[in-house]
Amino acid sequence: MLDDKKQGFPQINRAYGETFQPNRLTIGLVVPLEAYASDPAPKLERHIERAQLADQLGYSALWLRDVPFNVPSFGDAGQTFDPFVYLGALAAMTENIGLGVASIILPLRHPAHVAKAAASADVLSGGRSLLGVASGDRPEEYPAMNMEFPTRGERFRDSISYIRAMAEAYPKANTAHGVLGGAADMLPKPKGGRLPLLITGGSQQAPEWIAQHGDGWMTYPRDAASQRRVVADYRRRIFDAGGQNKPVMQSLYVDVQPDPDAAPRPIHLGFSSGTVFLRRYLSEVRELGINHVALNLRFNTADVEDTMKRIADELIPDFSL
Repeated sequence: MLDDKKQGFPQINRAYGETFQPNRLTIGLVVPLEAYASDPAPKLERHIERAQLADQLGYSALWLRDVPFNVPSFGDAGQTFDPFVYLGALAAMTENIGLGVASIILPLRHPAHVAKAAASADVLSGGRSLLGVASGDRPEEYPAMNMEFPTRGERFRDSISYIRAMAEAYPKANTAHGVLGGAADMLPKPKGGRLPLLITGGSQQAPEWIAQHGDGWMTYPRDAASQRRVVADYRRRIFDAGGQNKPVMQSLYVDVQPDPDAAPRPIHLGFSSGTVFLRRYLSEVRELGINHVALNLRFNTADVEDTMKRIADELIPDFSL
């Protein structure tokens, strides 16, 4: 039997503690907050106002993406702004909502730059940063930065070690990205003492490594039986290694229909439905062990701001207890 301390999640920063709680589910949104189904690049109209609206409506987190290049085969340019620049803007324009990136492609960035940018956003936002990290899945981006695609898994692990070391005063570490000899320090330090690092998918790593080295896991929608199995397997690996419980979150594309009772039909990595089915789905994944769902409104056919308000009015209260 695990004790209460092992069952609880770590205390890292404000956003981590408010977004992730054992046996509960919170709701976030993926930026850009607009529908752009037929175009890879959004218009970004009222993007700050919509982020502020999400904050006011009680969503737990906003999630940006790291998309360095618009690759036509990928079909989605994300929010187009650099995620760390945009995090700084959102930190200044919002008050309570968590500000996450899902996810920074570590092999394409030097970890010193990632550590400094993420810690800066964390301090500027008052501890509201959540840093998702990934190894990357778009081969076209790697030659543009003179990087090798097949070796990204090794560089990913090395980057995690480097970023973790940066939280220490005058860190010492010997990594492929550089030698930290204790003669120089990096400032600022994260608000809570370290950055919350959530690993996305497999990131070219063994499941045991992911369970031990991340502060949580980001995954994708699956059928109920499969999702229950992979979430339970993730947590079993944590506990087998003697670790503390950690959160699991997932993404979900939704097209919220005006009729609350509208039956579901599949869309890319999600479904179109009324709020009755969406509530049932969110309740089910909470029972499967998911702690946060990041809703993506890219394919939403109704007005986005109206949809944000409907979800906040009809669904968020059901998961706030």
